[in-house]
Amino acid sequence: MLDIVIEARKAAISEAVAVKRILPFRLRRMVGPFVFMDHAGPIANIPTPPSAMDVLPHPHIGLSTVSYLFGGQVTHRDSLGVQQIIRPGEVNWMTAGKGIAHSERFEDPAALAGGLEMIQTWVALPEEDEECNPAFDNYSVEQLPVYTDKGIWMRLIAGTAYGLHNSVETHSPLFYLHVELDAATPFALPQEHSERGLYIVKGSIEIAGNIYSAGQLLVFTKETDPLIIAKTQTSLMILGGEPLGERYIWWNFVSSRKERIEQAKEDWKQGRIVLPPNDNHEFIPLPDDKFKTAGAPKPNPLS
Repeated sequence: MLDIVIEARKAAISEAVAVKRILPFRLRRMVGPFVFMDHAGPIANIPTPPSAMDVLPHPHIGLSTVSYLFGGQVTHRDSLGVQQIIRPGEVNWMTAGKGIAHSERFEDPAALAGGLEMIQTWVALPEEDEECNPAFDNYSVEQLPVYTDKGIWMRLIAGTAYGLHNSVETHSPLFYLHVELDAATPFALPQEHSERGLYIVKGSIEIAGNIYSAGQLLVFTKETDPLIIAKTQTSLMILGGEPLGERYIWWNFVSSRKERIEQAKEDWKQGRIVLPPNDNHEFIPLPDDKFKTAGAPKPNPLS
């Protein structure tokens, strides 16, 4: 059966980028290991300069961030010294582990001429991996398998589903796909995972006589095998996997332990989480701090 329908809420991640925030939700904090989901765009009117959309360096612990674009281009920089441009259809997978900082910059107006649209999710790490060393990988379009059938196109972003698998390194059993459906096409969710969710990026679907539309996340119980019918040309992100247990979430920090969140707060305030070496002149302060970003003391690298 359908467990819950979550309506996306408005949030802002930078001066000029508003997003639809889907997870976490007060009545449903996670779907499998997925603990966060934002949908940015589509943004057609790119500001001049596009740097007004930049997300300044900020920290994470206890999770992996997964960035996937439908349109536009983003430059990622992180504490490991990685600088990586992500383009539509690719996957940026950053594992924060014991702590990392990164920025997301919009630096090429020509690459944004057609607009910007992206999905970012966070995947909580199993307890035994929460303090792992940070890591980053970019996976090209060619590394992500595509399946097609009559009226169906789908790309496996990570995990396993429908007999598909790829080389994207994950820490727990999960699935994550981008799906395109033609109007009137029937579709079914994968059966091998305990928790499953379906986010409607655009278009609409029908399930058991009910219509659902863009900006809604539908979460299903394991026993359910819903018949999904696209009412129009429809884009979906489907995701889920095996639950990891309760997680505490505060700002950009995720952990199975409350005290670890408090430590992360102090680490960021005291400069114990390194900034990207090639993007270390500004940063986002801890939200409950009174000092402003401009002119704020810059965190020092980890010793």
